[in-house]
Amino acid sequence: QLACPLDLGCHSVEERVFKMLSRVVCKTSSVANKSLVLRLFSSASGRMYTKDHEWVTKEGVVGISEYAQQALGDVVFVDLPAVGKKYTKKSSFATVESVKAASDVYAPVSGEVVEINSKLSDTPDLVNKAPHTDGWMVKMNVNNWEEDSKSLMDEAAYEQYLKSVAH
Repeated sequence: QLACPLDLGCHSVEERVFKMLSRVVCKTSSVANKSLVLRLFSSASGRMYTKDHEWVTKEGVVGISEYAQQALGDVVFVDLPAVGKKYTKKSSFATVESVKAASDVYAPVSGEVVEINSKLSDTPDLVNKAPHTDGWMVKMNVNNWEEDSKSLMDEAAYEQYLKSVAH
C-alpha cells in the first residue's frame, strides 16, 4: 500500500489521481463531467463489479457501487464483519441500513477479511458521499482472483449492465 498524501485514504496511485480529480470536478462541473471522470479513472483503478452492485479490486478492497448507494438512499448504519472472518463468493458479509431499507452486501470474491473501514461506524454516510473511495467496506485476502474475477464485470461492462436493468 502506498502512502497517500493529503490523507485521501487511497490504496493506489490511480485511486489517488481519481480521488483528487473527482474532488475538483465535483466542485465545479456538471453531472456529465462527473460521469466522465468516473468512467476514465475507475477502469484504471481495477475495480470489477457484480450484478448485485458490489465492487472489488484485485487487492481485495470491497464496496458498493454508486448505483447501489443511490438506490439505497441515505445510509444510516453499516454492519461490517470481524477481521479474520472468511467468506465464500456471493455470501452475505455486511448489512447496509438506509432510511429506505436494510440490504445485505455480498462478497464479490472468496477470501478472508483483513481490515474493515472503521470510519463507517461513525460516518456511515461515506458510503453515499464516496462509495468508490472513502466508503469502501472491507479489505480481503482474495483466495483465487483469477477464478473469482471471471464472473465480474469491468467498468464498461457494468455500465452496459446498468443500462439493461434500467429498462
